[in-house]
Amino acid sequence: RCAKGPVCPFIHEVRKDEDIYSPILRKLFNESHHIFVGLQTIREDLPSKNRKSQFVSISKNYRSVIRACMEELQQVVSILLATELIWNLCEVLFIDAAPAGSLLLHLLDWVRLHKADVDEKAREVLQSESPAEHNDYWDVVVSYVLQGRLEEARQMLVKQATLQPAARNMYKLMDTLGTQTPTEFEVKWRHWHDEVDRCLQDNSFASNRHLELICKILVGDEDTLLEHKDLLSTWYHFLVTRLLFCHPTVKPTELHYYAQSCMTMFLDARSVPEPLDSILLAAFEFDIHQVIKDCSIALNNWWFVAHLTDLLDHCKLLQSHNLHFGSNLREFLLLEYASGLFTHHSLWQLAVDYFDHCPEFGRVYLELQIERVPLDTEHKALKVLRICEQRQMSEQVRSICKIMAMRALRNNRLGSALSWSIRAKDAAFATLISERFLQDYCARGTFSDLDLIDNLGPAMLLSDRLTFLGKYREFHKLYGEKRFREAAKLLLSLMTAKIAPRSFWMTLLTDALPLLEQKEVSLEITEEDIELTKVELLRLALARNLAMAIVKEGTVES
Repeated sequence: RCAKGPVCPFIHEVRKDEDIYSPILRKLFNESHHIFVGLQTIREDLPSKNRKSQFVSISKNYRSVIRACMEELQQVVSILLATELIWNLCEVLFIDAAPAGSLLLHLLDWVRLHKADVDEKAREVLQSESPAEHNDYWDVVVSYVLQGRLEEARQMLVKQATLQPAARNMYKLMDTLGTQTPTEFEVKWRHWHDEVDRCLQDNSFASNRHLELICKILVGDEDTLLEHKDLLSTWYHFLVTRLLFCHPTVKPTELHYYAQSCMTMFLDARSVPEPLDSILLAAFEFDIHQVIKDCSIALNNWWFVAHLTDLLDHCKLLQSHNLHFGSNLREFLLLEYASGLFTHHSLWQLAVDYFDHCPEFGRVYLELQIERVPLDTEHKALKVLRICEQRQMSEQVRSICKIMAMRALRNNRLGSALSWSIRAKDAAFATLISERFLQDYCARGTFSDLDLIDNLGPAMLLSDRLTFLGKYREFHKLYGEKRFREAAKLLLSLMTAKIAPRSFWMTLLTDALPLLEQKEVSLEITEEDIELTKVELLRLALARNLAMAIVKEGTVES
């Protein structure tokens, strides 16, 4: 705050990629993750035709996930609708790459999918007592014509055909268009177009202004089309309608010219194009990188640009575009998207797969991000640890294990602490915890976490103190099973190996006392191990020491 400014009584929490906290959008992230992983498995040695069909199928899967989210989340329908609109157009132009002829059919499907309100209005009209006299009847017919849905328009005209002969003529005219489709041959379409124009010049439909309007639309009269902006609603709908009735065999390379002119004609001269308009125009200009750039600015998260760029990269459409700071465009956007996911308490697990498929910087990003995951529970820590172990991230494995071991030790959970220290291969910490186990044994006379200590296996070799702990517990098991001879040998080896802590020596000597009373316990010493004379001298010294102790104990000092 400024030195003279007021103190703000609120604390503002700033979070990156706020959208990831939306419950419905989390569904989008989860579902699209599976599609993304599947895309990475497509083999590059497949024939290009097979690969193309797979890419188109994957693109449709992405769009179906967006559609499913739109049905569940009303407040962000506008942004999701725009996202699906852009993706669908990119699918038509870039991924499917429809040629001249079929291109227009794909664009018609694109418009119909995103202008479905006419179907609801049509249902209302048809369910009325007299559909032909309904207020919205002609709006529905004209809307169908504008979308190129001539079969539906003909079905609606059946309601009028019984009332007016002119309607029957229009019915036949549109039937002719249905059999001579614009995508067959331009010559046939031109013949049909001339026939419609002749009907208009002959005033064949002058008796009905609505039919005359439809006739003007069929010949592609631009003024008539622009008079019905309310039914077209968008400049790109106007574009597709204009192409349908004026340039049905338009080539992909010609789209940008018609798109620019239609947007200029449709929008108010004083209005500024919306970001969506600029993005769609860039797509019609086949400027993929401009589409991605504008979407990165306009959309409020990285999901769209990351997944679309990844798909386009697999289609070999972005190979020539590398960034100056090392990573290509695909990897840069995937890294940004995955980094945002890592800030969420559960979505961070999805981000791991995205980092895995970023060959240049993915590993570095994962190592940095994985250390920031809060280890709230042991279950979550095990998840993080498994991820690190699968990727041979040894430094992160040790760090996680040390954190969890220290936390368990502070909570006096010695078994868990020892388990984590063993996984971390931390000899010093394992020694410290082993000391705590031995101290607890001295204080209580029993061991805790027997299952862990009994099953240390080779892990007990991590440190001398841990080895002593494991072997000392083994001694107790042998003693409990009354295998005194083996227990005595093990205890003797613990005494002579110099791995027992000094504070534990008296405990070992105490453990030896009951064994000395057992008949089957004796020391087997051969000449190979020690000279016989030294053994005799040792026995003599022990006997004298014992005699002196007995005499001294029986003496009463005055």
